[in-house]
Amino acid sequence: MGVILVSSILERHYELIGRKAVDALRKNRFKAEFVKSSDEAIAAAMSLITKEDSIGLGGSMTVEGLGLEKLLSAQGNLLYNHQGLPPEEAYLVRRKQLTADVFLCSSNAVTLTGELINVDGAGNRVAAMTFGPKRVVVIVGANKIVKDEEDGRRRIKMTAAPMNTDRLKRKTPCVSIGYCVECDSPERICSLTSILHKAPMGSDFHVIVVGEALGY
Repeated sequence: MGVILVSSILERHYELIGRKAVDALRKNRFKAEFVKSSDEAIAAAMSLITKEDSIGLGGSMTVEGLGLEKLLSAQGNLLYNHQGLPPEEAYLVRRKQLTADVFLCSSNAVTLTGELINVDGAGNRVAAMTFGPKRVVVIVGANKIVKDEEDGRRRIKMTAAPMNTDRLKRKTPCVSIGYCVECDSPERICSLTSILHKAPMGSDFHVIVVGEALGY
């Protein structure tokens, strides 16, 4: 009984802040929508992609967790995914992501004032989000919603950066202690920060906010 109660309260909380974030994103010229579940998120994303579209994949655990890569592959889409490739080949695939028909990714944080905050290592994700692909589709779980820019930076240092660094098997202090200490390690993945205050001019930029915890 207690588990059900906690689950329903969390679901209601995610919907409250999720819809608030969507309203703010729309005011900032993003094409944003709120969906309650992963299944609805998959349907919403797939509705924005045709079988003829080439797809750039930004290395997102949210996208991977939703199984979208497999669905798109089965649909026959040409996929540009650099994950697991040798450095030289990964670089070439990252460049192709910049001119894909659709770039599919997540965001490290979404503020209640309608901004997207991201920290990258190579910069391919934030570059493709900003300019290049005909359409950008960002899928973000409500667990990534934060109050403001300061809170977003804090979330990245406490959660997103250490967990993604661990996932990539890098040897940095945050993997050992669990939070960012602004290290100078050669294996650091936090090289640059991007804040989208508004949807880029002339862009077809979609944000799908999901009432579940997805990704890091």
